Amino acid sequence: MQILLSDIGKRFNQDWIFRKLSAQFIAGENYAITGPNGSGKSTLLQVIAGAVSHSEGNADYVAGEKKIEPEKIFNHISIATPYQELIEEMTLIEFLEFHKKFKPLLQGMDIPNIISTVGLNASSHKQIRYYSSGMKQRVKLAQAIFSDTSCVLLDEPCTNLDIDGIQLYHQLVNNYCKGRLVIVSSNDEQEINFCKQRIDIMKFKINAGSRSAS
Repeated sequence: MQILLSDIGKRFNQDWIFRKLSAQFIAGENYAITGPNGSGKSTLLQVIAGAVSHSEGNADYVAGEKKIEPEKIFNHISIATPYQELIEEMTLIEFLEFHKKFKPLLQGMDIPNIISTVGLNASSHKQIRYYSSGMKQRVKLAQAIFSDTSCVLLDEPCTNLDIDGIQLYHQLVNNYCKGRLVIVSSNDEQEINFCKQRIDIMKFKINAGSRSAS
C-alpha cells in the first residue's frame, strides 16, 4: 500500500493547522510524525486515516497498481489513539468479536491468542470499564495491530503504559507489523525510535497560523 499526500493542508474555521505538506508513505517502512504538543500531529494522522477531511491538496491511496476509492480506505487502515472510545460495557472477548466483524484478524491469529499476547488473559471476561488505563491502551493496540490491514496508524501509542507495556508495544510492532505501513504520531523517542523516516510537522506551519483570505 502507498499513501501519497500532495500539498495537503488542514484548517479549523479560519485557522490553518498545517499547509503545503507533501509526503509519500510506502508499505514496509516505518514513519514518525513529530512536533510539540498541540502542533497538529494527531490532526495529520486523522487526515491520513480519512477520519478528518483535508482542506486543501490531494490524498491518494494505492494498493498494488490500483487506486483505493475513498469509501473503501477504512478497509486498509487500522488506528489506535489515546482519545479512541472503547465499548466499555463489553468484555474484552465480546469487544474483539464485535471488532472482527468490521476488520478481519491477521492470518493465523484468533481472539484467545491475541488476548494472551497482550497479557490480558485474567481479565478477558471482565467488562472493559473495569480495566485500568494501561489495560485499555493494550486493548487499543491489540485491535489496531491485529487487524488484517496493510496500514497501521498509532497516535502516542505508549500513553498510560508502564515499562512492561512499552516493551509489549515494541514487541507487537516488531513481530506483527513487518511488511506493513506503520505511521506513528509522537514526540516521545521511545515510541518512535524504530522509525527511520521522520516528518517534522513544524516545517509545515509556515503561514499555517495566518487566516485564510477566502
